[in-house]
Amino acid sequence: MGRGAGNKMCSASSSEEQPIQHLEITRPDDWHHHFRDGDALRATVPFAARTFGRAIAMPNLQPPVTTAALAVAYRERLLAARPEGSTLEPLMTLYLKDDTTREEIIAAKESGIVIACKLYPKGATTNSHGGVSDVENIHGVLDEMEAQGLLLLVHGESTGNVDIFHRERTFLEAVFKPLVAARPNLKIVLEHCTTKEAAHFVRDGPPNVCASVTPQHLLYNRNAMLAGGIKPHLYCMPILKAEADRVALVDCVTSGSKKFFLGTDSAPHDVKNKHTACGCAGVFSAHAALELYATVFDRAGALDKLEAFASFNGPDFYGVPRNTDRVALDRETWQPPADYGFAGGRVVPLCAGEDIYWKLSAPSATPLKRASPSKGKRPPASPVGGPAAADRTPPAVSICAPGSLISHNGRPQICSGSKVV
Repeated sequence: MGRGAGNKMCSASSSEEQPIQHLEITRPDDWHHHFRDGDALRATVPFAARTFGRAIAMPNLQPPVTTAALAVAYRERLLAARPEGSTLEPLMTLYLKDDTTREEIIAAKESGIVIACKLYPKGATTNSHGGVSDVENIHGVLDEMEAQGLLLLVHGESTGNVDIFHRERTFLEAVFKPLVAARPNLKIVLEHCTTKEAAHFVRDGPPNVCASVTPQHLLYNRNAMLAGGIKPHLYCMPILKAEADRVALVDCVTSGSKKFFLGTDSAPHDVKNKHTACGCAGVFSAHAALELYATVFDRAGALDKLEAFASFNGPDFYGVPRNTDRVALDRETWQPPADYGFAGGRVVPLCAGEDIYWKLSAPSATPLKRASPSKGKRPPASPVGGPAAADRTPPAVSICAPGSLISHNGRPQICSGSKVV
């Protein structure tokens, strides 16, 4: 199957003779997160808060978040579920429908809390039955989003009589490429990119398009889900793809390209809704999200590229400041439990009962301070009106653990204790 793509995908170690034991990076954000609602928030929000500074809250609730007022109310519920002392910032989105109005887009922008709108093709995934049946139906809405500076987040799958393994490829050619070409001034995210063709289009495409990538699509192929018995907790939408697709995704995200960023698509379902004749699509990964991404980069020998993917590329594309504090990972073996409590039931996490070789830990020093922007000539603004790169200077390094890999002015460095060498 190539590159260790078997069922036991959570374990990995770098091919380096002396692998890095401690890794510190700027606190990451999650640009695609399903918190769910109601009692589920008491489980999902704390998991996200342990790792992320910000998280895009997906709007496909029941009923969906279709208005600015509903987004404001949902945000209040998310904030109320944060653990004491947490500063997790939920970033809100609107669920687009065929009848969404330009006035609602204006209201969303004026709310100050909506950052993007989500395009679900009708029937493509969980609670998408009220989604968009044809992109032409929201032509005026996309015009207004462009004017208001809201991003478009796209679930890139065709529906109808399309083979489930070819939904993304079909959507790419029929909808996504024409959409990107027609909207050069609209920032567009291909959510949870899964195929070689889509990844290469994003990598080589215009500056107004980027993609988020999930841990499961980097770690697993479809054989892992289907061979030797069906694994319901690997079933998600978009579905896992062939090994060639997984390898292409890993190559793209570990290459240092700025076109890809972290988006877990963590999507919990109660175990009774997974272990059934018609199980729900979704993988719960928030319990170990950064650890799983570190596994991917470690295996690829690219731990020095993890910080940009997890902490820089997303905020830079969205036009928001990078986080100024940091998180740490230690090379330590642990196993997630068989399940976690979830809204009165249980949810099975990704890699349940399997060894994971990275573990979130406390940083070795106090939060880092953001360095002053460089003086002199500033670089040009980022695509489609984003802030200039000089306004997003990463934090400088203070005291750190000897031998650890840390970030210093955006570059990976080995720490000698009180200074970087």
